[in-house]
Amino acid sequence: MFQDVSIVQQAGVAVLAAATVVWAVGLVRVLRRERPDAVARRQVPGLRALPGQQGPPRAETVELTADERAAFAGLVRQFGRRRS
Repeated sequence: MFQDVSIVQQAGVAVLAAATVVWAVGLVRVLRRERPDAVARRQVPGLRALPGQQGPPRAETVELTADERAAFAGLVRQFGRRRS
């Protein structure tokens, strides 16, 4: 406790700090409640789990020409230099 500050002043600071925290929590809750996506989410009764997505049975492949492979290798080297 501070020697130069009365107990009433210290209690006042504590009450103001608590009121500030309560106000901030209330403000955040109101702002979250008023978001458009929150309103839409409340109107949906309940979403069921989506079934697992399945891809094609086998992947499609395309053979590249030598020029295309060289161009792709050049791009990979170019992007690799930018990361460093």
